[in-house]
Amino acid sequence: MAQGIKIEIKGKDEFWGRAFHVEWEYQFPDRKLDSDEDGRFLAQSEWLDDLERVGGQTFCTIVRAPENPRRREWMGSLIPRRVD
Repeated sequence: MAQGIKIEIKGKDEFWGRAFHVEWEYQFPDRKLDSDEDGRFLAQSEWLDDLERVGGQTFCTIVRAPENPRRREWMGSLIPRRVD
């Protein structure tokens, strides 16, 4: 039985974020990424290598979403972000 995981797709910009989804649907039409209200996606853990490959083709990074998104926000408020 495949296990579902939540992921975030971080694109170089909005264009490349959309390009990821177009390319994913083209290469894997039978693998649907269901989104939640926070912009995270539910995927099967077996798809991770393919997700990362398509991400590399479209300047996107695939990150496992935290189980508790509020914790990430809390941690982010404690640690200042680096500005390049």
